Amino acid sequence: MDSSASRLQNLIELIDREFEYERHQYEEFLNSTLSLNPSASQPFPGCRYPVEPVEWHRNAFDHIILTVNCTAADDIGNDEFEPGKIVRFFYKKDGGSIHEFPHQCYIDSVAPGSLGLRVVGQNAVQSILDSARAHFLGLRLGIDTTSYQVMKSALQEAVRRDDEPFVRLREVLAGAVKPEFRTLPHICCPWLNPSQADAVQHVLEARDVAIVHGPPGTGKTTTLVEAIIETLQRENQVLVTAPSNVAVDWISEQLMRRGVNVLRVGNPVRISDEMLDCSYERRYAAHPDYAELWGIRKRLREMHGGEARNEAKAAYLRKLRYRQTELEIKIHSEVFDEARVVACTLIGAANQVMGNRRFATLFIDEAAQALEPACWNAILRCSKVVFSGDHQQLPPTVKCPEAVRDGLADTLMQKVSKAKPETVSMLTVQYRMNRLIMGFPSRWFYHGRLTAAPEVADRTLSPIDSPISWIDTSGSGFTEVAAGLSSSKSNPNEARLLIHTLKDYIDMVGESRIDDSQTDFGIITPYKAQARLIRRLLKMNYFLKRYRRRIAVNTVDGFQGQERDVIVISMVRDNDDGTIGFLRDLCRMNVAMTRARMKLIIIGSIETLSRHRFYRELIDYVRDKGEVIEVSEF
Repeated sequence: MDSSASRLQNLIELIDREFEYERHQYEEFLNSTLSLNPSASQPFPGCRYPVEPVEWHRNAFDHIILTVNCTAADDIGNDEFEPGKIVRFFYKKDGGSIHEFPHQCYIDSVAPGSLGLRVVGQNAVQSILDSARAHFLGLRLGIDTTSYQVMKSALQEAVRRDDEPFVRLREVLAGAVKPEFRTLPHICCPWLNPSQADAVQHVLEARDVAIVHGPPGTGKTTTLVEAIIETLQRENQVLVTAPSNVAVDWISEQLMRRGVNVLRVGNPVRISDEMLDCSYERRYAAHPDYAELWGIRKRLREMHGGEARNEAKAAYLRKLRYRQTELEIKIHSEVFDEARVVACTLIGAANQVMGNRRFATLFIDEAAQALEPACWNAILRCSKVVFSGDHQQLPPTVKCPEAVRDGLADTLMQKVSKAKPETVSMLTVQYRMNRLIMGFPSRWFYHGRLTAAPEVADRTLSPIDSPISWIDTSGSGFTEVAAGLSSSKSNPNEARLLIHTLKDYIDMVGESRIDDSQTDFGIITPYKAQARLIRRLLKMNYFLKRYRRRIAVNTVDGFQGQERDVIVISMVRDNDDGTIGFLRDLCRMNVAMTRARMKLIIIGSIETLSRHRFYRELIDYVRDKGEVIEVSEF
């Protein structure tokens, strides 16, 4: 077994470990919270009990949709049970144990007091309905076993493959073989800056792998779209992917605006409204021959799809089935062949509608947030890979500590960029931040290579205000507190100070200026408990009421990809021993700081944080370029 195959085999073991860890956590959580009482309807975390399956129908895409009434209706609208989530039915046996149905269902729609579930197979629907007559049924959120199965299968196939083009690509991505480049005439894209144009040229000249490294605000999406369009001048069709549906929809929308024919493959309930008309299902249903196909399917269902004893009827059924298959193949092929870009998530590249389709070039956007096993699922279909992202921002989510330790959170983009730096083209002009906000992240994370575009370099809300401030809470009794039984933290005094700071800042800039420029605000904190507390305080503040729609409060993870005119960061950690928890994850701090366009305010204990070199240097930078304010001054 060669080095790359051995490394992939190790990833299979890590994926198994991650799945077992998540499954164990899931079962532990449900067993500790699920206390069923059939005589009372009540919502449980991750669970609805009792529920009543009432009827099923086929939607426009020929999917079976089962309507389920949920007695605990008041809690249905929360984001636990949202379209696209996986759920499973269960019932409680007489002895108290839980029987879970093997059928995996997907939430298709959410309405007051009911859910629409997509169920695969009429037999599964009948089994659920039959059980409902004998038992009180419940629904609980399920683990996404499909993604794990897809990733594991992709890795196993990547190990098995021995065709030369793929083996070479596999070895290049493992760092064992030198990537190849060719020389092409320079493209003419005057709307791109030099680093963006160089990145597009770099993508075109790469024979097997290229990386577009896009730090915050540098126009990564603009560059990637241009690279895709230029590639389509040379190839008939490309595959464009990303780890999440949101990211796939975003890049797809930008391509559509440039007139590119995009086919969006994936679960329709997870596709944005703007992209639904480009979905495979909508395009399939809009095909001129679809009406005939629908009619044939309806006739076959009415005849129960079985063979008839009457020879004439049997011949008619065979004829219908033959025509059905003929139409399905024709419509499917034409829907795919008309598209210039096929867009899906990395896991979605295993969608059965993709069949055995192959592409010359694969584009992976937000590759720095993509698990490597998921990337291989798409790489199997291609002979060249273009990664786009920023490995100095948030990594992919891995829950198992041992899997993190052994490298599952290390992305393929990151590994290739380290092993083969010649594959990397970095964007260096950013169009978001004031140059003083940009300065420290550029120095620490990007070797000082970033420059601010002239139109944003000195942009501020107030000529008398410094673009970057730190409010020091040291020695003020702003001690952090644990949030219940969870590992999250909050800092009530710091949260109250933040609300006060925001009000004072609006007063200082002037309400008329804030209103005229439609200034927006972001409040970022590393901890969910602190975010919840700040939201509550924000709702209670009368002065800030009129600005609430322009104030977003979220964790660092929830803010990636966003930007605001003013960003206020609540650091939370304040203790005697200098413990800072996952504030040690510096990529999170990079994300938080680089969301700000014109003003960045950091609130936290310098005494606690300055024991870490990064924060010590950041505080020195703020003292030099901005202002450090003692909390006693408020």
